[in-house]
Amino acid sequence: MELKLSHSFIYVHDQDAALTFYRDALGLEVRTDATMEHMRWLTVGPSSQPDIEIGLLKIGPPIPEPDHDVMGNLLAKGSLSGVIFATDDVDKTFEEIRASGAEVMQEPIDQAYGVRDCAFRDPSGNMIRFSQPLG
Repeated sequence: MELKLSHSFIYVHDQDAALTFYRDALGLEVRTDATMEHMRWLTVGPSSQPDIEIGLLKIGPPIPEPDHDVMGNLLAKGSLSGVIFATDDVDKTFEEIRASGAEVMQEPIDQAYGVRDCAFRDPSGNMIRFSQPLG
């Protein structure tokens, strides 16, 4: 049996603001933008990985109603999971994303675990990291 990742999800407060960030600032492609009965199914992904979709989901169904406020509070604090993108030039990537006006969390630095990385916040507060192997 072979398993491959197909989807990962990031919760956002505003799907239009998230789309602008992930598409325009990061250069990801829109994969799906469909209105469904109870939600908007919005996914993006890197052009070099056509089989990967990152869902930009607004807090709502299918999350149970009593959990919406809890999730919204965690999102507002930046306490939910983000993603890490690999890049072949983290310093160039950093400068391009910073030029878009994105909020910088960490400028590029060499890490003890073998990468040079940087971090930004998306419009909802999620930490998005970019890394490049050292050496």
